Order: sequence, then C-alpha cells, then structure tokens
Amino acid sequence: MANYLARGTGAQSLVEVPGQATSAGAADAGKIPQLDSTGRLDQSLMPVGVTPDVYTSTASGALSAGDWCYVKSDGTIARATAAAGTPVQADGFVLSASANGAAATLFFEGRNTALSSLTVGARYYLSDTTPGGATPTPVTGTGKIHQYLGKAITATTIAFEGDDAILLA
Repeated sequence: MANYLARGTGAQSLVEVPGQATSAGAADAGKIPQLDSTGRLDQSLMPVGVTPDVYTSTASGALSAGDWCYVKSDGTIARATAAAGTPVQADGFVLSASANGAAATLFFEGRNTALSSLTVGARYYLSDTTPGGATPTPVTGTGKIHQYLGKAITATTIAFEGDDAILLA
C-alpha cells in the first residue's frame, strides 16, 4: 500500500496517510489515489465515460467467464443463443463466472478476454449449438439468427463489434 505525508493537527505536524485504492464517490473528494495490484487505477476512481460500458444485474442461470449474453425483459443477464425456436442476440459478454441469482457484469463493448482456443484472425459468430458460445462458422438454417461478434486478436480474445442479428429464413 502506498502512503503519503499529510498535514496533521495539534502536536503532529505530519501524519502518514494511505492512498485511496477505490472511491465511494464525493466522500472521497480530495484524496490521493493509488494504483491497484495490477498497477492500474481502479475503475471507481475514473470519471464517467472513461470506464467500460457495463451493466450489472442478477444472473439468470449460471454464467461462465467469456459467455455472450443479453439483458432479459426483467433486467437479468442470460446467455444468448442463435438456436432456432429461442434465438436471442448477444448484447455483450461477461468476463467473470456468476452463479444463478448472483451478481453479473455485462460488458457492452471492448475485448472479451475470457475465451480459449480461438484462431487468431478468424471472424466469430454467436453459436447455435452452445448457449453463450461463439463459432468461427457462420450460422445457417431457418429460424436461427446470424450475429457477427468480432475477430479473434489472440487465442483468448475477441474484439467485440456488437452488430444486429439477422433472423434467417
């Protein structure tokens, strides 16, 4: 933990004060920030518009890190699927696993870094066989949806490019 010296009161002209690793808002105004364990500033210390565009709610079903998800009409977060009969396009992705009924954070943009075994340079689409999954093969078949998710930039990362889904005839 990083500390700094601040002006004290009474007999103590200087006191050692810890840096602020996270912010609770206005109550922390004027405090000096410190870097977290990753060497970066916590998102709570950043102004609006600088942090990722996310939505936090309750998981509707168990979610795995890297799942492609959507916001249901009741506000919960669930796995998206391109499957016929129940196709629902992805609004974004989750980077951390969440149990059914637990808190989940949906990222609406950015890089999904919680994946594996991707082919670098390949285009990926919402899967019609694995809820919350992605496939490098464009989806085909009546009643399914075709949704481009983005391009694999590493073996574990897809740069998400949210796009409208097309319902296939």
